[in-house]
Parts: sequence; structure tokens; C-alpha cells
Amino acid sequence: MKTNLTKILALLMFVGLTIQSCKPKNAGNASSSGSAEKAYVAPGKYDEFYNLVSGGFSGQMSVYGLPSGRLFRVIPVFSVDPEKGYGYSEETKPMLNTSHGFVPWDDLHHTELSQTNGEVDGRWIFGNANNTPRVARIDLASFKTAEIIELPNSAGNHSSPFITENTEYVVAGTRFSVPPDNANGDIPIDTYKENFKGYISFISVKKESGEMDLAFQIECPGVNFDLSHAGKGKSNGWFFFSCYNTEQANTLLEVNASQRDKDFIMAVNWKKAEEYIKAGKAKRVAAKYAHNKYSEKTHTATSEMKKEVLVLDAKALKDICYFIPCPKSPHGCDVDPTGEYIVGSGKLAALIPVFSFDKMIKAIEGKQFDGSFEGIPVIKYEAALYGEVKKPGLGPLHTEFDGKGNAYTTFFVSSEVVKWNIKDLKVLDRAPTYYSVGHLCIPGGDSKKPNAKYLIAYNKITKDRYLPTGPELTQSAQLYDISGDKMEMILDFPTIGEPHYAQAISADLVKDRSIKFYKINENENKYVTKGEGQAKVVREGNVVHVYMTSIRSHFAPDNIEGIKMGDVVYFHVTNLEQDWDVPHGFAIKGATNAELLIMPGETQTMKWEPDRVGIFPMYCTDFCSALHQEMSGYIRVSPKGSGVPLSFSLGKTKPIAKN
Repeated sequence: MKTNLTKILALLMFVGLTIQSCKPKNAGNASSSGSAEKAYVAPGKYDEFYNLVSGGFSGQMSVYGLPSGRLFRVIPVFSVDPEKGYGYSEETKPMLNTSHGFVPWDDLHHTELSQTNGEVDGRWIFGNANNTPRVARIDLASFKTAEIIELPNSAGNHSSPFITENTEYVVAGTRFSVPPDNANGDIPIDTYKENFKGYISFISVKKESGEMDLAFQIECPGVNFDLSHAGKGKSNGWFFFSCYNTEQANTLLEVNASQRDKDFIMAVNWKKAEEYIKAGKAKRVAAKYAHNKYSEKTHTATSEMKKEVLVLDAKALKDICYFIPCPKSPHGCDVDPTGEYIVGSGKLAALIPVFSFDKMIKAIEGKQFDGSFEGIPVIKYEAALYGEVKKPGLGPLHTEFDGKGNAYTTFFVSSEVVKWNIKDLKVLDRAPTYYSVGHLCIPGGDSKKPNAKYLIAYNKITKDRYLPTGPELTQSAQLYDISGDKMEMILDFPTIGEPHYAQAISADLVKDRSIKFYKINENENKYVTKGEGQAKVVREGNVVHVYMTSIRSHFAPDNIEGIKMGDVVYFHVTNLEQDWDVPHGFAIKGATNAELLIMPGETQTMKWEPDRVGIFPMYCTDFCSALHQEMSGYIRVSPKGSGVPLSFSLGKTKPIAKN
């Protein structure tokens, strides 16, 4: 068995490498000049869509316009960002707090737009942290990370952050099963089958504010949860997860977790889980996890450490989780707009299984089970199966839908997107990608109402597509026009690395809600300075607070003396501008953290501990006016114990001594 499997894997690797290293004859002509016009956005014109793309190991999220492919913004989420001071300013540092301490990096794989009645609504987008398990909510009015919640009992938060059709819950499944947080983890790794568990987390989302809370978790068998999607329409109330490593292996998974012909799709009845919660069937389990929030009123983040979580036991409660066999090592798990069809994508399968929700329910009611796995009922494969797409390609991964009865699936090994009909399961079209495509995105393609104009493929390999940049080439996306019967590639564009999943939304749902500036009179930051007349420098022992303003084109104050070695200095900088797109930066020579980037009407704080005696220039880092170069000043640092008085000034040759 192992020998045959090794041969199959070797063949797939050979085919994949051949595809990646051999340039197709039509690679340079994949986008004709006529097709390219479809991606052209004239100067001064807006794009039709925002494309919100995961940044993978960068830990960030990027925003591109479609169809132009222009990069608009990189949103800092799980990683520090010196451009914006995220994770460096005192106000944003709490956003990266975890039970492990300050974690300034993560691996953001998937994005998910909020929905109302199963349609994207333009309020928020969620992102997952794959490494130190967390879920973030980004506000699409400010394009800032508004909230991050850590997930206990989890490791490798990959099957995340997928949502229910009214954004009641953001749901996350652990990639790596591990011993529960409240258990003794100092155990032999080879006791995996006995001691390792997989947890599904249900994060509730308040309808108006979007505020998240870890509502409950479901303890499941120790397998790897890969991806997931919620039911919709008729299947609303259910959630579906792809599972692999049902062998429960703990070493050399490429072989030992690929032994079975079928792994599982796990169907979760979350409505029934809610009933058990109300009935008191959940247990309160000790757990330590951080919940971080950013306030748009105070421009300040806070971090709270939570101490327990509600847990339901899937093994004890037999009717909340069911397994459906799915070939082989399934990755994607996708639900069509009607909610009837659940598509599994076995990475090592030569077909695409399509399951029927109606048949699944009948199978459960008729107890058409093929035994159980770790106490969870296993539905017979044929009892839930609608049908199989035969010989669609090599390495199926992910599927999205056009709302016209068609599905589009990516194939990693054969480097292509394949269009097929959901009802008759016939392949209708295939288009090459360059190369090794992972996820794909259709605007609204996982919702009840897709916009079937464009498809974007996110590729891992870009040999021969871009200018060389050393050992690694840029990550890539490719845009296809799918408005006709045939897919037509119309654009290549680079992305920040590494793009996994992405979502796209009509610009009309977002752009008119955009915050243009923060009203200075509504700024509730405790260190706000609402006018130059309030600027001051205050000493509290060896701590010095500088209440500073910035406006085109100076800081107030711009000369400060009396800072001494051993002092800890906090620069609280308020941007007094009340105009759109006029941020100011703030930086000090030799500062060991990053600059600040302060939006109009906002207050941000830099902590600075001078390391030597001398004169330190400070300046604005964000070009703001014709006199931007003049927006600067000086800080004098004197020896510890010096008699130089604390003083500050603006527009004076000599500082005015503080009374």
C-alpha cells in the first residue's frame, strides 16, 4: 500500500514540476490585446470591485482594484507594519497580544466577507491567523483591524474564518489536533490517538457593532480540519468541514496521512449545538486566550485575557456531528448558492465528489450509517452522494460558483481552472493558469448571489511570467472574464506573498461608507491635544509625556530640551487636519521602533528611550505639503542628573523655560 502510494505521489510531483518548468506554447499570448482592454481602467476612473487578498506568511491583507489589478492598500492585521506604525505605537500594540505574549507575526490564509441573508454586505471582512490561532475582524469603513480574538484548544487555525449566512458566527477548525489546553501536554507524541483532540470554534458576531465573542467550541476526534463553508438556504444551520489525517498519524504525514482511500467531510448541526448550549449540556473549561479590540473613538486598542470557554463533546452528543466519506485527502469544502450541493476536493483524487444536502438529511433520518469513527456516525458514501465529476484534472483544491448552475474548480497539479455544470456534472471548459493554482475567487462566489463577471486565480509559481528578482519570484493572481461560455484570461498581476484565499466585493457596497477623517472634537484618546495652545511637555519622575500636534507643515512643539538619559518619553501626536487623505508621520533619529502614521483627527503614541546624549532630529515621514521638508524639529538629550530644565517651544529661537 505504502509503495503504491509513494509511486502515485512521485508521479504527481513529476507532473507538477514538469508543468511548472515547461512554458506552454500559448503562455505569452494567454491575454490578447483585445482581452487586455477589458482590464483597463482609465486614469481618474474607479475599479468595479475591491479584491481583498490574504497575505499568507506576511500576516497581512491586501486590497486590489478589479479589473485593473492595482494595489490600493496593505492592511496590517497579525504582523507589525512599520509603514503605519501598527504594532509599534502604544495604541496598537495590544492588538498583537496573545496568551503567549506579544506575537508580532502570523500566517493569514483566508478572508471572508460579512453577509446578510447570504449576500455580501460590505461591513466587515474576517481573516485567520494560521500559526498562533486567532481570528480578526477588519472594518471596511476604515480598512483597519478592529478586533482580534485568540482561539484556545487549537493549533493551526486553517479551517477558518468562514461564516454563517447572516454572520451569526465566524467558525474556525483546528488544523493540528493537540491535547486540550487544560490537560497535561507533557505526553509522548505517539499517544496522538488517545490524547489529541480537534476543536471547532464558534465565534458569535453582534449584528450592529460586529463585536466578536467565543460563544462555544465542539470537541471532536483528533484529525486535521482543512477548510470549511457554511450551509445556506435549505442547509442554513449546518456547517461543513473537510478533514484529513483520519489515519491519526503524527509523523511523515505525506505518506502516513494518505493511506485511506477516503477521509471525511464533517457536517455540523450548529442549530442543534445551540439547543444543547441552552439546555446546559456544555461544560465550562478553563482556557486562557486574548480578546483585543480597537476603538475608533479613543484610537486605542485594549486587550483582555479570558479564562474559560464553553465546550460541547461531539462524541457524547451524537446528533451534532456526522462524517461523510470523501476521497482522498480532501482540501476544499464548498457549498453552492442553493445550499443543496456540497463539493469536496480530494487533493489526491481523480474525481470531484458532489454531495446532496437533501440526501444527507434522509440518510441521517434513515440511519444509513457505515459504523462510526471515534464515536461520530459515518454516513454511507452513496447515501449522501449526488454524483462525481469524472476525470476533471489533477489535484483538485477549491470550488466557487457563478449562480448560473456552474462551478469552477482549481487544479494544483495540472495548473488549470475547470468549469463544470452542477446538475449534470459535465466539464464545460478549462483554462490554464501559470502555475500551480491554489484558491480562486468569484465576487460573491461562496454566497447566495455571485456576480459572475470575473474569476481570479491565485498562483504559487510564476516562472517566466515576471522579471526575475533573485531566488524567489513574485506571487501572482490572474484575472479571467467568465461572463461568456468560455473563460478568458485578461490580466496577470503580482500580489504580496503568499496569496491563499481572497474575496471580492462590488465597490458600490464599500466606497460610500469610507471614513474620510476623524472629527477632532470627537477624539476621546486620553492624550489627545485638540489645538496647539494645549501642546505641552509634562514630567512625571523619569517619565515624560509630550502632548504634540501636527498640521501642515509643523509640529507643536518642535524644540524640546530637558530630556535626560534614563527618561522614558511618550510622544502623543494628534493630527489636527480635518481633510481627507492628509495623514502625518512622526519619526525620531535612532528610535528602535517604527514611525507613527497618524490619520486626520487621530492620536497615536510613540514610546522612546534615548540611548545617548545629543541632539535628535524629528520629522514628518508622510509627504503632506510643499513645505513637508520643513516639518521637523529637535530634541535635546542631556546626561542623567543634568540641571537642564524641561522646556519646549514653537517658533522661538530659544525655548521658553517651563515655569
